[in-house]
Amino acid sequence: MEILLEHNTGTPIYEQIIDQIKGQILDGKLASGDPLPSMRTLAKSLRISVITVQRAYETLQREGFIETTVGRGSFVSAQDHAFYREEQQRLVEEHLFAAAEIARKNGIALSKLVELITMFYQEEE
Repeated sequence: MEILLEHNTGTPIYEQIIDQIKGQILDGKLASGDPLPSMRTLAKSLRISVITVQRAYETLQREGFIETTVGRGSFVSAQDHAFYREEQQRLVEEHLFAAAEIARKNGIALSKLVELITMFYQEEE
């Protein structure tokens, strides 16, 4: 499992960890039952506080992405993550609706809006 942190962004480190682990689960890079590194191991490899990793793991567990068992560690949960994808799609639809409204009210052509969305979607982070 690879986690890359960007320290010069406004996104907190624990959120970066959460987003990257969720992404790897949803992309199939991490499968149900796969073990995650221990909190200490991940904290040491990323050179961050164990408390930061703990916060990320607790959030992932609360959201159903991982399961943690005392003495065994943390593993990718067997749960179907379709509900998460659906929620994220709904959020995207809300933002796209707002963008379409702004574009329409300000005379921005649909082709320009599509061009902008395509550019943002393909942009490397």
